[in-house]
Amino acid sequence: MASADHPPVYVVANEGSAKRRQILDGACKVFLDWGFDGASMGEIARAAGVSKGTLYVYFADKCRLFEAIVEEEVERRQLAFYFDPACDAKTTLLKFGEIYIGTLCRPGGGSAIRMIFAIVERMPEVGRLYYDLLLRKNLNHLAEYLAAAQFMMLCQASLFLPFIFQVAPAPSQERITRVVNDAVRTLLAAYGVKAI
Repeated sequence: MASADHPPVYVVANEGSAKRRQILDGACKVFLDWGFDGASMGEIARAAGVSKGTLYVYFADKCRLFEAIVEEEVERRQLAFYFDPACDAKTTLLKFGEIYIGTLCRPGGGSAIRMIFAIVERMPEVGRLYYDLLLRKNLNHLAEYLAAAQFMMLCQASLFLPFIFQVAPAPSQERITRVVNDAVRTLLAAYGVKAI
């Protein structure tokens, strides 16, 4: 039943609209500033520059809005997981490693992961959504190619972890290239694959 706080939900024909984008951008800012618990639909509406009624036209509640942000983050990160079977292992891993870490460490990239980490114990379905849509699917895909988890951790260890915990700024392209090259050499040596 509709109320002042929870107006009826209507179907939006064009989900890719500018208004939806505006709401997602506003919601991201509020979630990052206040956390999931501190964020209210009223505050999100204000940050997005829309009425509360408009907000409910697009999203039934705060949980659905947060899930939409997670889904969007998954779509953005999908770009890192393309493997050209025509390329040799070294070229493919070098390209993947640089795109993957560059995506993780882009401005705002760590913030999205922090948001998910902060809510996953209270909303495990969000963690499962992110893991199933991005990590499990793409780890399996890369595992078919060559030792996925090990390579990703080698790339992350000295770049992403210091970045996400605010110990170091986003790594330079030169540093990303150096660490990814080291990770490729280590992995290929471990699996007895000769680097070309």
